[in-house]
Formats: sequence, C-alpha cells, structure tokens
Amino acid sequence: MIRVEHLTKTFPLPGGGSLTAVSDLSFTVEAGEIYGLLGPNGAGKTTTLRMILGLLQPTHGEASIAGFGSSQFPDEVKRRVGLVSASAGLYQGLSVEEMLLFFADLYAVPPAEARCEMVKLSRLLGLEEFLGQRCATLSTGQRQRVNLARALIHRPPVMLLDEPTLGLDVLASQVVTEYIDHLRDEGKAVILTTHHLDDAERHCTRFGLLHRGRLVSEGTLAELRARTGCVSLIEMFLKLSQVGPALNR
Repeated sequence: MIRVEHLTKTFPLPGGGSLTAVSDLSFTVEAGEIYGLLGPNGAGKTTTLRMILGLLQPTHGEASIAGFGSSQFPDEVKRRVGLVSASAGLYQGLSVEEMLLFFADLYAVPPAEARCEMVKLSRLLGLEEFLGQRCATLSTGQRQRVNLARALIHRPPVMLLDEPTLGLDVLASQVVTEYIDHLRDEGKAVILTTHHLDDAERHCTRFGLLHRGRLVSEGTLAELRARTGCVSLIEMFLKLSQVGPALNR
C-alpha cells in the first residue's frame, strides 16, 4: 500500500554546501499495519511524510501510495491519504459541521454520503455536542477531534499521523488512542510518528528507527529487542543517540 524506495532529500544551505534530511530511506507499509516511524527531532520524520504526500519533491528515490507515485501523481495520492498533524489548522469562521462537509466536497464525496460519514465520525469522536459551534471557539482537544474527523471524511485507505497527541492532555490523548485502534480495525495502512514511545509500543506492529535521516533499524518490537539487547523503545533511543548507525538493521 505504501512504498518508500531509496528516498533522499537534500536542502541547500545559505552559505554553501547542503544538508541531507533524509538519506536512502526504504520501507513498506501494508493494509492493516501501523508503522512507527520514530526518531529524535531532526531525524527526518516530517520531511519523509511530506515527500510521501507529494508536498515535497525528493532529491532522489520515490514514494508511492497504492501504486501511484507521489511525484508523478500527487493528486491521486492525496485522494487516498488522510493526514493528522499537530500543526494542522481549522477554518476559524466555519462551524465544525461546515468544516467537515467542506473537506468532503474537496474530495468529491457525494453530499448524502458525506453527511452519513459525518454522523458516523461524530459518534466515534464525540463531536455531536459542538457540531454547530464555530471552530474559533473550540478547545485544543476539541480541535484535534475535528482534525481526526477531517482526515477520515473521504474514507482514505492510508493514514499519516504526525505527532497526533502533541500538546494534548490525558483525556484528549485517549481520544487519539481510540482513533488509532479504529484505524487498525478498519484495516488502514498507517504511519505514526510520535515522541510518546509507550503509545508507539502499544499501537505499532512494526517500527523504523531513524537517526540523522537514515533508517538504522527496522522490525517488530520483538525483533528490535533481540537485535539491540534493549527491552523498551526508550532504551533503544538512548542507545541510538550514543552509537547512531552502529545499530544493525
């Protein structure tokens, strides 16, 4: 479903030279998998997601969704992907209902189907009581619930979750946890980036550990434990910060 092949992104620096944010990155994510793309700040996670979405052109390599290359067919890719990001904003003057139906229309979802999907997502995420409320008046947790619904309104088979619990309190984070469980039950292919490593351990079926733009280790939690000698992802990250690429894939 998701294919990343030798993906590389290099940015020019103002004083000359260049910075390689992602280097020769390859991995796959199949339907029903939740893939934890994990690494410290600056590891290349968000840059990778932007290239998968077709928002950023790679220097080398290719990403594809359901056989559509992100560089060649960005519109086809976007139709098949839902993005949840901590930095995503809402249209302040619209009500929650107007916001969701607007995005459904952008994805050419027929109006009757869009309303049915909105009702379903409202029940799932507890939006019923503030569907008529303007987005400008929503709390942080309510805003994130709307973003979760917006990402699913066009029923995409692929989901990209970029730090979905950043800045949320315990109750709002629990909504995201239940949302991820729902994505798994729906059989979607999911990439999750997060610094909440306990959440990653609970949700992800496989992991890719990034360090300075390179994939230095990949596998299930059991495989990573056997390979690194560490019990938890936290221990693996501490080891990663000390030895970097010496962690074997």
